[in-house]
Amino acid sequence: MTTTMNDFGFGTQIRKSPYFDATVRWGAQGFSVYNHMYIPRDFGDPVKNYWNLIGKAILCDVAVERQVEITGPDAARFTQLLTPRDLTQCAVGQCKYVLITNADGGILNDPVLLRLAENHFWLSLADSDVLFWAQGVAVNSGMDVTITEPDVSPLQLQGPESGKIMQSLFGENISDLRYYWLQEKDLDGIPLIVSRTGWSSELGYEIYLRDASRGDDLWEKIMAAGKQYGLAAGHTSTIRRIEGGMLSYHADMDINTNPYELGLDRLINLDANIDFISRNALEKIHANGITRKQVGLEITTDPLTGPNTTFWPVVYNGASAGKVTSAVYSPRLEKNIALAMVSIEASGIGTQLNVELPGGMAAATVVEKPFYDPKKNITKSG
Repeated sequence: MTTTMNDFGFGTQIRKSPYFDATVRWGAQGFSVYNHMYIPRDFGDPVKNYWNLIGKAILCDVAVERQVEITGPDAARFTQLLTPRDLTQCAVGQCKYVLITNADGGILNDPVLLRLAENHFWLSLADSDVLFWAQGVAVNSGMDVTITEPDVSPLQLQGPESGKIMQSLFGENISDLRYYWLQEKDLDGIPLIVSRTGWSSELGYEIYLRDASRGDDLWEKIMAAGKQYGLAAGHTSTIRRIEGGMLSYHADMDINTNPYELGLDRLINLDANIDFISRNALEKIHANGITRKQVGLEITTDPLTGPNTTFWPVVYNGASAGKVTSAVYSPRLEKNIALAMVSIEASGIGTQLNVELPGGMAAATVVEKPFYDPKKNITKSG
């Protein structure tokens, strides 16, 4: 059966991306809401989507990754205020994975930061209202900055064939683009920023459209270029991102989670001579230690039929010890794998736990994470 826009119930209060019509034409069967926008979550079998991603390539509408644009004479100093990661060595044209933290050390978002010019930054957001936060901070900062949401809508082209598809679109020189760097491009008059980033743990690129009126054109050009390489329309893969230990905001972390609990110490530079909002709180947490920690789990039960849609309680020595935040069956590893937030006492590698699944208790073991390609050799290749 052919799906049309009339088959969906959409309202005007939730925004559609510039690629919305194209994703429906190419088989989108279900949507959810992220950053007040519709995002296609279903192109059919999620396992097939996974194999398309790791075997060939997929194109994903991730226009929901809205940009917070920070410009003005004090843009660099202001952007540093938002994150505990030292940005003083971040070059123009470079990207950084950062955490946006509040005065209590809680995580408000985990965007990719792009530095387009000396005083021109984008924060490519996960699902929370950082635009409002940044504008509020700016009011009382005494800094000369302008903070807006620009007309920018990213796509993700991910998978082992993505490099060849990019060469078809932009020429062989695109292969010189390094991991976590960006370039400004023009594709047949379509203004773009291209970065070697993505939310897939695979080789991939993000293509930031700077003119929403060209969304349909851009989608079709990429799909045409990728046809010979087996490119498929798809959606971000829960299976692959959990294999890679990639975090999902509101699931694996939130405002009540601090970076140390996630093992993201490398994103906190307390020794650097920088000023950031969460410094005092993170210094105290660092000194006092944490009482819980994110771990990887292997859950011993029949293959899960899909990802968890609720947090599953974790039990250690007969007592509550935390919760599973993300879980899925990996067809490549042939295991049920999960990310969980558990008490320090229950966090050691090899610790035996129990997880309360909807159908009953199941045994689980704490294991190393990421579950696949821990050194990120795949994403850095190409």
